[in-house]
Amino acid sequence: MKSLLLVSFFVFMGVFASAQQVSPEDVKKDMKLVADWQIEHFRDVFSNFKGEPHHHLHWTNGALYIGMVKWAQMADDDTYWEWMKQIGEENKWKLHNRMYHADDHTVGQMYIELYRKYGDKNMIAPTKEQLRYIKFHPAKTSLQWVGNKNYKHDRWSWCDALFMSPPVWAKLYKETGDQLYLDFMMAEFKATTDFLFDKKESLYYRDQSYMGKLDNGTKIFWGRGNGWVLGGLVNVMEELDPASKEYKYFLKIFKKMSAKLIEIQTEDGHWAMSLLGDEFYPTPETSGSAFYTFGLAWGINQGILDREKYEPAVMKAWNSLVSHITKDGMLGYVQPIGAAPGKAWADKTEVYGTGAFLSAGSEVYKLVGGK
Repeated sequence: MKSLLLVSFFVFMGVFASAQQVSPEDVKKDMKLVADWQIEHFRDVFSNFKGEPHHHLHWTNGALYIGMVKWAQMADDDTYWEWMKQIGEENKWKLHNRMYHADDHTVGQMYIELYRKYGDKNMIAPTKEQLRYIKFHPAKTSLQWVGNKNYKHDRWSWCDALFMSPPVWAKLYKETGDQLYLDFMMAEFKATTDFLFDKKESLYYRDQSYMGKLDNGTKIFWGRGNGWVLGGLVNVMEELDPASKEYKYFLKIFKKMSAKLIEIQTEDGHWAMSLLGDEFYPTPETSGSAFYTFGLAWGINQGILDREKYEPAVMKAWNSLVSHITKDGMLGYVQPIGAAPGKAWADKTEVYGTGAFLSAGSEVYKLVGGK
């Protein structure tokens, strides 16, 4: 019994020490470095196939803003809030072009957070109007891609969508109390999960086209794709009452994914671009890994995930992420725009990678004692 207690004590001390090696000041310094670099290079061309900067309202930037909001809440001045506010004003607080497409709803998450900051109802009026229209005129298209000549991206039929649109619905529900937003979000999220979630592996297929396919003998679960999901789960649960049946639905998925993720984390601390095929995809990838770091750290901070079990994975992941920041503040090894495992490079980045990193930092900061 005594020896067992000693083992437990040393395990605990090892976990405690791993967190203490990173200070809140360290985390905040790295977040500021990356955020400032990204703002300075905001209109640079990254992996846009058209060879021009992403539109302000493009989903790539929407993902950046989500992380930038979390950083703005920690920063010592309102510089970052004002930067995002200017973007909203220039675009008249509209969502992007397509009525139903989840990607084009992403920027709505920033608008709602700016409304919470400044209290201007004009900031969320177009988003409320568009989502209410969708609720009363829902898309009738199938979630199936294969063999469907009439397929459209009108519903959440790919896993990325679960990060882009559901948190907007959840935030509007919280702000307005209108059950319509919550009911729609729950129905569509459940439909997507029933379709894309592999119960055996506790991971999501990117879309139907990857079901039944193998890559080097392993099922294909895209690293960033499942990162989108885990990040989306957190951002939805943040808006819900923990005692509600809706929250408990998301919590069940979150716990299953989290348990799987610490099983398949690489020795270097990142997660592979093909989650079950790290042997064949050894290159680090920081956008998916950052979303996992964000989700797992949040779970610990909320008392959902066991700190002793999960904190070593989070700290190893965070240390891996910061090792890929250049001295100027660029986060490297961000996989370009895609839909499947691929390649990443030390000297290439993307705005959504920065957004994921800032989200991760906001929770790691709390984990190591930041207030």
